[in-house]
Amino acid sequence: MFVSMSSRSMRLFLATSLILSVFAAPAAAQVTAFRQAVAEAAARDEDLAAFYRAREFQGIWSGNADRSRRNALMAAFAEASNHGLPAAKYDANALMAQLRAASTPADQGRMEVALSRLFMSYARDIQTGMLRPSSVVSAIKREVPYRSRLGTLQAFSQSNPAGFLRSLPPSSPEYTRLMREKLRLERLLGNGGWGPLVRASSLAPGAAGNDVVNLRNRLIAMGFLERTATQTYDSAIQAAVQRFQQAHGLDVDGNVGADTMRQLNIPMGNRLQSVIVAMERERWNNRPRGQRHIWVNLTDFTAAIVDNDRVTFSTRSVIGAIPKDRETPEFSDVMEFMIINPSWYVPRSIVTKEYLPMLKRNANAVRQLDVTDSRGRIVSRGAIDFNQYTAKTFPYSMRQGPSEGNALGLVKFIFPNKYNIYLHDTPSKSLFGREVRAFSHGCIRLNDPFDFAYALLAKQESDPQGFFQARLSPGREERVDLNEPVPVHIVYRTAFTNVTGSLQFRRDIYNRDALIWNALAREGVAVRAVQG
Repeated sequence: MFVSMSSRSMRLFLATSLILSVFAAPAAAQVTAFRQAVAEAAARDEDLAAFYRAREFQGIWSGNADRSRRNALMAAFAEASNHGLPAAKYDANALMAQLRAASTPADQGRMEVALSRLFMSYARDIQTGMLRPSSVVSAIKREVPYRSRLGTLQAFSQSNPAGFLRSLPPSSPEYTRLMREKLRLERLLGNGGWGPLVRASSLAPGAAGNDVVNLRNRLIAMGFLERTATQTYDSAIQAAVQRFQQAHGLDVDGNVGADTMRQLNIPMGNRLQSVIVAMERERWNNRPRGQRHIWVNLTDFTAAIVDNDRVTFSTRSVIGAIPKDRETPEFSDVMEFMIINPSWYVPRSIVTKEYLPMLKRNANAVRQLDVTDSRGRIVSRGAIDFNQYTAKTFPYSMRQGPSEGNALGLVKFIFPNKYNIYLHDTPSKSLFGREVRAFSHGCIRLNDPFDFAYALLAKQESDPQGFFQARLSPGREERVDLNEPVPVHIVYRTAFTNVTGSLQFRRDIYNRDALIWNALAREGVAVRAVQG
């Protein structure tokens, strides 16, 4: 659904004192009625009640001296939709009408509390998001850094109001860039979008005709091609297609095949939805990421080391497969150590769901794995009647010792967490050549694990490669602690910006962003088109 951007005429109002004549400080004879109304209106909200009780039920929005606070709030509400918040919820025009209608001390007291309640809602929405992520997608395990509602209101009442409100949204460069791209796309949408769809099933260099013209025009509107009058799929268009493919996580071959055509024809409104969802996700993670941190974007199938907001190392990754029980969850934790030449202790779910049925058919199946008892001792398969056990009653575990064929490869990177997720090497190197790389049981496999280890160790070893190889060559399992633990953020961004600030899109492989958008839409968030 598309809605037009609301008028900025409220700014004229903010420059006047109209409200002062309506929502003025209660006269001495009316103080009791005002404070009584405040007390009653705040009583059902513990934070509001505590705030006003500490002030002896005096207002913070109601008097002539509070004009700057009211004006700052109205100005912030007028910009709320720029942040992807619901315009109707923070409708400054509607609020002004309510303020004008508050003609009695009791009405003014109730309006006083209503403004504080709406302020606290706005502060929470714009600072840490409108939604509770785990209630929308259970695989989002992120701990949102919610601030105290009462503490926020108290701090606001003692601060420069405009400055305080400006400080609420995430200060990360990514959030700023996403909002800038959102506003740019809204203007493009209001001026006609990207033009007609490309109807051909595929296109390749040398093609000509109307479909090529539509392709050319969309690439120009999207910013991947300089203006040209060509009607032939020439080298300039081919280069533009490659840039488009790069920006959308596609194989970069310069041909418009089925996947590229599908991405080219996604409506601009859908792309705006992805950006708005990304902004909400950025609010959920509104805390310092760490001067050095690891950023794993599941939709991009990459794992990167970031130092001072600059990617210093990046590698391809394989993530959890599409079935719900194998999807990689989203959360943040801290990497503490790596294990060189790791053993693989097979998760219970894999033992019982995948391997036990195989062992029932053939006791010699998956011979690369040892069967172990509760004390970790290897048990002879010949001594076990696998058919007498169910998934619930199977009393054994399974383990694979260190080797090049180990499922974890030759190194794994540990950030202890209850989801048993970690980064690791793999002997299955061919999967890294795939465009979509969702094949694991949930852990994250790295294409260049040794180089990843060297980059981590470079902070504490003068010869990180030599240090690593000296511990690898004996073939024994060895733990190496990181002197400075590194925050790890496993995220899911279908819209994000690259180092140059240009917008990137990826496929919603787990369908999580679609669920988030639907939840935001139910809260009143809408894609808007801006004229002019």
